[in-house]
Amino acid sequence: MRIVYNSFDGRFSDSPRALHEALTRHGTGLPLEHTWLASPAHRAGFPEDAALVPADGPEAVAALEAADVVISNYHLAPQWEKAPGCLYLQTWHGTPLKRIAADEPHVGPGDPVPGWRDVERWDLLLSSGPAATRALRSGFRWHGPVAETGWPRNDVLHSPQREDLRAAVRARLGLAEGRTAVLYAPTWRDDVLDADGRRGVDLRLDLEEFSRRYAGTHVLLLRLHYMLSDRLAGAPLPPGVLDVSCHPDIAELYLAADAVVTDYSSTLFDVAATGTPLLLFAYDLEHYRDDVRGFYFDLFDAPPGPVLRTSEQLLDALADPVAATAPWAARAAAFREEHCPLDDGGAARRVLDLVLPGRVAALPGQRGELGATAPAVAR
Repeated sequence: MRIVYNSFDGRFSDSPRALHEALTRHGTGLPLEHTWLASPAHRAGFPEDAALVPADGPEAVAALEAADVVISNYHLAPQWEKAPGCLYLQTWHGTPLKRIAADEPHVGPGDPVPGWRDVERWDLLLSSGPAATRALRSGFRWHGPVAETGWPRNDVLHSPQREDLRAAVRARLGLAEGRTAVLYAPTWRDDVLDADGRRGVDLRLDLEEFSRRYAGTHVLLLRLHYMLSDRLAGAPLPPGVLDVSCHPDIAELYLAADAVVTDYSSTLFDVAATGTPLLLFAYDLEHYRDDVRGFYFDLFDAPPGPVLRTSEQLLDALADPVAATAPWAARAAAFREEHCPLDDGGAARRVLDLVLPGRVAALPGQRGELGATAPAVAR
């Protein structure tokens, strides 16, 4: 069986990575061939034994057209013809708060869904639960089956080994014991462009002031959206600020962090399920909601953490993120129950039990163990 994987146009990350690692770690009894679409800029992030082809071009097309299973977390760039009997599993890459695809303000009712040629090939779409299913169906005008399994990429956040993994990631990042690691992971802005007309970066967080206040006690881990990951490459950053935009997988950064700052990114759903202090830096809330993109629901009516509007407010809260987020504990718990019901460490097992039924008995999440909830498939 030939399985071809893609994550964010050629990275070793996200739910495709989690599914690949589950299969290679536990096995299925089937002869499996694993091939990844890999971009040149991110080839170093793949394991040495991974079979790689360029993320676009004739080799990618050949691999996809020969695949028995395709697993991707985003629209595939190559134009390819799916073979009869091939299963295309679209994992997507997180629960949407901001409106996506056909629901974006600039897309009219009669316009094709962005990436629509790829959507036509999908056989099964993953979701984190009913709220995400509603948004994904709407955004992609998708009427096929949706498997409410949770996101495999988040299994590692609930693993029994998560503390060991956290220590290992922090060591690789050079984070000293006792140092407070703050992950700042904002989404991109449709209306922010650089001098060359490319999507630009507008952090709004005063990095120099962060360094002045906290360089001796904190480290700020800057994680730009994957479409902007090269924008800070080589840029001078003040002491205590580290660009981790090209780190292979954000789940490792979630583990390393003692607090997470985000805005309208799916990061907020991933982190909400972990209990890590979560701060929402919504400096442009009204503009983003009313003019730029819009939301699927009113997160800010009952947010899972403090909503901070200025750099000064955010910097003050970072002095003690635990204390700053404590008043939101009840709201955070309600948010987890509604939006993260399947973040329990067993999503990969549930997905693979659908894709390869009867072949995943060795994976975690069986018979009352962690993650034993059966997946719901909405048709």
